[in-house]
Amino acid sequence: MLTKRIIPCLDIKNGRTVKGVNFVDLRDAGDPVELAAAYAEKGADELVFLDISATEEKRRTLAKLVLDVAEQLNIPFTVGGGISSVEDVDILLKNGADKVSINSSAVKNPDLINQLSEKFGSQCVVVAIDAKNIDGKWTVHLVGGKVPTELDLFEWAKEVESRGAGEILFTSMDHDGTKNGFANEALARLSEELNIPIIASGGAGNIQHFEDTFMEGKADAALAASVFHFKEIEISDLKNSLKNSGIPVRI
Repeated sequence: MLTKRIIPCLDIKNGRTVKGVNFVDLRDAGDPVELAAAYAEKGADELVFLDISATEEKRRTLAKLVLDVAEQLNIPFTVGGGISSVEDVDILLKNGADKVSINSSAVKNPDLINQLSEKFGSQCVVVAIDAKNIDGKWTVHLVGGKVPTELDLFEWAKEVESRGAGEILFTSMDHDGTKNGFANEALARLSEELNIPIIASGGAGNIQHFEDTFMEGKADAALAASVFHFKEIEISDLKNSLKNSGIPVRI
């Protein structure tokens, strides 16, 4: 089994790290540069930096902030938020990002996935998918979960893989911010039907939830924000517990 990754997520709005419940009520969770440095030191395997104001307010990700955050890091770093062109990605990668995450722009223009993987390599391209389970059907949503689409989660994930995405970051909107555990059934199905790594997001509340998403959800990585930002779970404790349960992690 490949090493499982633990990924803190820095949700950024107006240059600050924030985390809300179900994407609506945002509260300040600190300075992103300071947090990035602390996480790298504490043993995070990667970081994800999502400018959650970018799509909604139609402005580009703050390249300067990416540069500042990347200067503090010796671990891989993904940047997302308002990315809609090859030029956007070029700027972010040059400023120190290792990968980019696209979401709404991939749904609106699926060819963007092909363009990015062809120019920069699939290892740089993460496609984020936000979905809700509505009457037993997982439906893709856009703009931080505010806009429903007609897309089925599993069909869209397969298309994303076929177009050259290197990873999928799946957030269950039903679980996000609730701290009741990840959407392991959907994650296991994604893992079964796809060949690229799946990052689980939405629902982390305790160490057991991480263990469950790796064992039951078959996730390749687990992402969380508030449990790390507010020190409810220390990464070293989490990794030691996972290791003791026989789950391979980098200590």
